[in-house]
Amino acid sequence: MRLKKEFFLLRAPELAPALIGKLLCRKIPETERTDGGIGDQIIKLRITETECYFGEEDTACHASHGKTNRNQVMYLEGGVAYVYLCYGIHSLINVVSGPKDFPEAVLLRGVEGFDGPGKLTKAMNIDQSFNGESFITSSRIWIEDDGTSLNYSKSKRIGIDYATEQYRNILWRFIATLK
Repeated sequence: MRLKKEFFLLRAPELAPALIGKLLCRKIPETERTDGGIGDQIIKLRITETECYFGEEDTACHASHGKTNRNQVMYLEGGVAYVYLCYGIHSLINVVSGPKDFPEAVLLRGVEGFDGPGKLTKAMNIDQSFNGESFITSSRIWIEDDGTSLNYSKSKRIGIDYATEQYRNILWRFIATLK
């Protein structure tokens, strides 16, 4: 079942663990397929790792210096994709969460079979054209709940050495664990 708007209005620290076990779904039209297949392709991969970023006071958040052209999507109401280019190479996808005008999002760090946010987007053919795309109404990308519940562990976020100690050490990374 496709997730509804209300789910995405959760605050990022609540949404990040709630996304563990959900299915990230991507419809790839025949014209975009690179595997030589015929017809549209729908890929559904289970979300296994997330990290949350929460507000301008979170020094690891892209919005820590206020609203910019790059991060303006984070200020929208929850339910849209925030996609940005990392190291000039990898498109990384986040799920914007919460109310309008408060910047928060959940980075999708991994799905089954693909550990790492760059590997995830490459496997699902997600690029910066998805920035601002609605998970609620899009025919290209959405998130489903098939009732699967996964256990998870919490840890510090990674790759944020520039953040203050408080925000480097907060346990806002969620990783599915084997049952």
